[in-house]
Amino acid sequence: MASYNRVILVGNLTRDVELKYTQGGTAVTEIGLAVNDRRKSQSGEWVDETTFVDVTIWGRTAEVAGEYLSKGSSVLIEGRLKLDQWETDGQKRSKLRVVCERMQMLGGRGGGGGRPSGGSGRPAYDESEYSQPAATDSGGAPRSEEPDIPF
Repeated sequence: MASYNRVILVGNLTRDVELKYTQGGTAVTEIGLAVNDRRKSQSGEWVDETTFVDVTIWGRTAEVAGEYLSKGSSVLIEGRLKLDQWETDGQKRSKLRVVCERMQMLGGRGGGGGRPSGGSGRPAYDESEYSQPAATDSGGAPRSEEPDIPF
C-alpha cells in the first residue's frame, strides 16, 4: 500500500526562535506556527480559525531561522508529519508535529515577515542555496523519488 506524508503550511511564528545544538553539534529549533483559516459559517458570516502547529527545524535551516526570524515572522514550511509518543507519570501522551524539510521566509521588508532583508524586498535567505541537488536518472534528467499521484 502506498503512502504519502507531505505538509505545506504558511503562517506566523508564535514566539522567538530559540536555537539549540545537539551533542554532535547539529543545530535544531522548535518553532510554533499559527496558521489562519477563514471560512463562511452556515449562517453566512465569516469565521476565523487559527491552528497552532509545532515545527522542528534541523541543520543550517535552523541556524538561518534563528538569525532571521522572530515572533510574528511570516514563513512557509514544507515537511512531513511525525507522531511523538511518550509516557509521563504512567499516562501515555502523544503529539503530532511537523519536521521541516524546506523553509521559505515570506513578507520581506515592511511586510511583517521578520527582520529587514535588505533593499531588494526579497527574503534574505534562499533555501535553494542549502538544498540537496535533485536526483537524476542515467541521462541526467530529473527523477522524482515520490510515488506518482493520479491527480
